[in-house]
Amino acid sequence: MKFIELFAGIGGFRLGLEKAGHKCVWANEINEKARGIYENNFKDKPDSRDIRTIEPNEIPDSDLLVGGFPCATFSAAGKRTGFSTEDTRGTLFFEICRIAGAKRIPYIFLENVKGLLNHDNGRTFGVILSALDELGYDVQWECINSKNFGVPQHRERVFIIGNLRGFPRPKIFPIGKSQSRNISSKFLDKKQARTITARLRKGVGNTESRIIGSLINQEKGERLDSLDEICRIFLQEGEKIVMPILTPERPVKRQNGKRYKNNDEPSHTLTAQDRHGVLITEKFKSSIRKFTPLECERLQGFPDNWTKFYANGKQVIDSERYERCGRAVTVNVIYEIAKRFPL
Repeated sequence: MKFIELFAGIGGFRLGLEKAGHKCVWANEINEKARGIYENNFKDKPDSRDIRTIEPNEIPDSDLLVGGFPCATFSAAGKRTGFSTEDTRGTLFFEICRIAGAKRIPYIFLENVKGLLNHDNGRTFGVILSALDELGYDVQWECINSKNFGVPQHRERVFIIGNLRGFPRPKIFPIGKSQSRNISSKFLDKKQARTITARLRKGVGNTESRIIGSLINQEKGERLDSLDEICRIFLQEGEKIVMPILTPERPVKRQNGKRYKNNDEPSHTLTAQDRHGVLITEKFKSSIRKFTPLECERLQGFPDNWTKFYANGKQVIDSERYERCGRAVTVNVIYEIAKRFPL
């Protein structure tokens, strides 16, 4: 199918769809830095205008409209303002409706955070379904976790498929856990492979859970002088533990939610705000380091160094690479869904 891509970012939708045999005929992205990365990889410039200023007749005809419309207003990490008149990011959903309705695009394929489902006690999602119904779309949706599709990252996102009445309804959902826990080494930096899978070396047993408990006690204020002291208490020489951790720049941090992951769990969800890393303990010593941008690309299913350069050849700084990966869709999931659309 020919598709148009709104809120294109660095091209996660396009990458997955084109891998499945579909063709992009137009893309729109207002952020200059994201556009530069997109253009560098696809050799194609997205339209840079504010989507609210673009008339439907300026957009090529297509079979499919795709986009991950801005999600900060629905996310648990954001202010959850939803369709607020003060924060217009949420209202950009209606720009999708405006374009799809005016052009009578047969299919739509959208992505957003899991929080969209329960925002305002479900009323926000109800508005979305009603708006699409009034435009003539039948809708199906599913909350999908990236960890089930070949990347070691816990990332739950809602995917919405709409077909205009009169067009065949593709059987997309449920997709299920077709690749559950399929964490391949090809996604990992060979020098840093342990940092993403959080896999213990054989023979360590339950040491990790005891250390996690001690770290939690430390965060609650109980005295433990250092991570090294914890390691000396619980580790035998030669043992090694690697665990995903949030805010790696702070050895001790109090926070709501789970800062450390358990044995063999996928990493935390990449976001534009959080900082991710790994706690490594070996031979009675411990250290914490950040994920590399390359590891973040692999966690999202992008090819290596996808975010490394702009189209003008200038290298992207690491903080920008982290942000772009955190805002992107997981390519593996897009591909699995795209395979179920007719060509």
